Amino acid sequence: MRYSLVLAFLILLVGCDDAAETVPQVIRPIAWTAVESVDLAQVRRLSGTLKAARTASLSFEVGGKTATVAANLGDVVGKGALLAEIDDAPYQLNLNAARGALQEARAALHEAENSYRRQKQLFDKGWIAQAALDNAIATLDSARSNVNIAQAQFELAERDLTDTRLLAPYDGRITTRSIEPSQQVAAGQPVFEIEGQGGLEVSVMVPETIIQNVHDGQTFEVTFAGRDALTAQARVTEIGPRAQASNAFPITLALAGDYPSLRSGMSAEVNFTFEGRGRTGYTGKAMKVPITALLPGNDQDALVFVFDPDSGTVSRRSVQTENIIDNEVLISSGLEAGEIIATAGVAFLREGQKVRLFDTGVRQFNQ
Repeated sequence: MRYSLVLAFLILLVGCDDAAETVPQVIRPIAWTAVESVDLAQVRRLSGTLKAARTASLSFEVGGKTATVAANLGDVVGKGALLAEIDDAPYQLNLNAARGALQEARAALHEAENSYRRQKQLFDKGWIAQAALDNAIATLDSARSNVNIAQAQFELAERDLTDTRLLAPYDGRITTRSIEPSQQVAAGQPVFEIEGQGGLEVSVMVPETIIQNVHDGQTFEVTFAGRDALTAQARVTEIGPRAQASNAFPITLALAGDYPSLRSGMSAEVNFTFEGRGRTGYTGKAMKVPITALLPGNDQDALVFVFDPDSGTVSRRSVQTENIIDNEVLISSGLEAGEIIATAGVAFLREGQKVRLFDTGVRQFNQ
């Protein structure tokens, strides 16, 4: 029994010696990025609506019953293409009547001219009084006026007959059709809407807080709902002089380039980016870092972990934040361009911890 107890004690001592051996230190890899210097900017993302740069509501200039509708919703038409016709029979009759009235007026003018010449000859010979000649002159002037009136009425009747045909004013696409065959339409009643092929525009309402920073000719980035990979540049072409709903001003921006996948009426977001002041009033260059690199500090400041390549350790540093743009933070003080900071898992780092850069040579940006 004594020998068994001694043997068990020796085994226990050997186990304790093994546990006391030093455990190798594990050097943690960190995701990282190099600090980048950028201009301090402010970004306001505002929603807008796409529309065609050229659009028109089409209507007949005369009324009547629809005889033909040649265009359908969504049709692509060329300039001068026939869209619809009104029954032209009544207008053809008006034109014939106007033509007859014009011929009658011209005949009366011819008779008045002959009468005047005869009266003038008689007056020159002293065979009639001045009053007779004056009457001939008045009749001639009246006949000339009647011809002018009849000519104008004939031209109006001719134009009315032409206006029974509705033609496309330019190349485009039919976006609205509100007319059917045999339908009675009035003059000026909208029956089609057409959008030209001259590009797209974005209409957006800009609040009064930033309208002073938007100027004619400025270019901003535009993104589109459901099309994450598609971005476009748009130039400011119109700025409304008066605020409308919610004290916002209407702004129009023209897209640069052609985008066949986009359609009028789609949603768009305009990134109004302009130089500005940070939340502390700072202006000038700023350091840009991912938002995942920050930890909350004391007194509403923020902390980052900066990597020292000589010692291979990280140290905590307080920084002053100014703005956040697209999940990236602009910092006015506390960092220098080119410094390396941890960008992920910073809550698990500690002051002076030895680390290694994950995938050295490849910068990881967590956005």
